[in-house]
Amino acid sequence: MDLAEKLALISNNTVEVVTQEDLKKLLETNKKPIAYCGYEPSGEVHLGHLVTITKLTELEKAGVKVKVLLADWHAFLNRKGDWDFIRKTAKEWETVFNQLGLKNAEYVLGSSFERKPEYIDDVLSLSSHITINRGMRSMQEVSRDIENAYISQAIYPLMQIVDIKHLKVDIAQAGIEQRKIHMLGREVFDLINYKKPVYVHTPLINALQGEGKMSSSIKDSLISVRDSDDAIKKKISKAYCPEGIVEKNPVLEICQLVIFPRVEKLDINRPDKFGGNAEFTSFEELQKSFAAKQLHPMDLKNAVAEQLIEILKKVKKAN
Repeated sequence: MDLAEKLALISNNTVEVVTQEDLKKLLETNKKPIAYCGYEPSGEVHLGHLVTITKLTELEKAGVKVKVLLADWHAFLNRKGDWDFIRKTAKEWETVFNQLGLKNAEYVLGSSFERKPEYIDDVLSLSSHITINRGMRSMQEVSRDIENAYISQAIYPLMQIVDIKHLKVDIAQAGIEQRKIHMLGREVFDLINYKKPVYVHTPLINALQGEGKMSSSIKDSLISVRDSDDAIKKKISKAYCPEGIVEKNPVLEICQLVIFPRVEKLDINRPDKFGGNAEFTSFEELQKSFAAKQLHPMDLKNAVAEQLIEILKKVKKAN
């Protein structure tokens, strides 16, 4: 794969790369750069996580070494559960991520290095340069109940910045909700003697109801990788997908960010009186047809449900 192909693959289905020029220089000068994505192990792995998992697999294809941070301390500080729950969930998530395609990644538990003196020194050093207000603003898209935040949630972004240094990261990959923390990091990395990494930000899938992001904290907003086939069909059938509307359409977002990176085409099976069977070999082609009302929402939903069932089959077989 040449440089142009690597850049295109890494940049595909992203909101932004900060910066494209830095990414180009990195790939030109570093034969095996390191990328990471951090996950708070809490609740079920769902389609929202599959967006970043997909991007990590694409980074691997582009020759990048991938580290997955199972951020147990972050989950605890962000009030996602007690230690027994978090540790159990972290083990389960590593297994599921492997089944979803990240077999070659290095899995790192946050608590395996975040208690070391040199790590704590960096966190405390940053704490003396960043105001409480600045730190909490960076957490607005990440924290639960930000209006009643605990001090632990102000420590969180400092640790996320320091994680990048201690994992020796060249590329930080995350959903766009992490942007404010990452931009804070760009301002302060020199204070802990570390370079600014490249940031690769992917979009978020909207909740199945069409408002807000897909999240385990919002009832019925998501599809879990452990959902039964019938549950997937039922949830997709009820998802927000008005005819001809492409904005904030979670069914189309699932097509773009989860399905098309994994399949060469999407088959639509429908009676002749409704146009007969059709196939789409790109998301752009599919979206154009849907926007023109040439593809009915229910026909799209049926196809999406079948593809999701196929994609998640490995997880279900192993459980």
